[in-house]
Amino acid sequence: MREIAFMRDGKRIYGRLYVPEGSGPFATVILCHGFASNLSMMECYAESFAENGIAAYAFDFIGGGNDIRSDGAMTEMSVLTEARDLDAVIDGIRALGEVKDDELFLMGGSQGGFVCTYVASRRPEDVRGLILLFPAYVLQEDARRRTNGGKDIHEVSRVLGMNLGRIYHEDALSFDIYDVMGGYEGDVLIFHGTADDFVPISGSERALKIFKSAELVGVEGAGHGFGGEDNERVTGQAIDFVKKGWDRLIFQNEVTGRT
Repeated sequence: MREIAFMRDGKRIYGRLYVPEGSGPFATVILCHGFASNLSMMECYAESFAENGIAAYAFDFIGGGNDIRSDGAMTEMSVLTEARDLDAVIDGIRALGEVKDDELFLMGGSQGGFVCTYVASRRPEDVRGLILLFPAYVLQEDARRRTNGGKDIHEVSRVLGMNLGRIYHEDALSFDIYDVMGGYEGDVLIFHGTADDFVPISGSERALKIFKSAELVGVEGAGHGFGGEDNERVTGQAIDFVKKGWDRLIFQNEVTGRT
């Protein structure tokens, strides 16, 4: 592992690159954490990818959450500022010698999954595949509810114990992720807990009908996050997705899938 930073609009993005043993270049996964979190949310996946011959980069979004080592405050953050962060990371990672720039995958959890979806749909030629963990497609509906359909957006709002700036709700309400995601035609693998009452699986079920090539794996009884054996299975299937592609994959606990 080595620390690598990138810049976006004069602000520093801190991250850690995990590289397998041996000579590259390697297929690579960029990992995106969720709301009010940091790269530690995704490090276990990064380590597992590297142990299995896949490079991985986990980073902190600018103003992305607690205990981040990137610049910025949460009052400056939105899904679109995080999308710009991810754009900068993709451009920087593709320039590294260890990385196969035609084998670059995105993996995101919760809000990070939302951001990965948005970015992949805008630059599909740069993203080989998407791995999404309980993607928070509901966040736009939540933003509409909190702001009376966008009529009551405050300069600072308290959300889930965090202070968010006006930009968070303005950007969230400026588009519809379901209108955007159809622009990505690559393979998409979604994991979602069947008992997630924070980010309902119905959002992923709807996305499955829009993505051109997607698989939804329902993690039976899991909530908003995976632990223990569930996380081990998810990690193993994510590794197989990157290494082997669709043809040799066998998914368990499937809710529905590709035809």
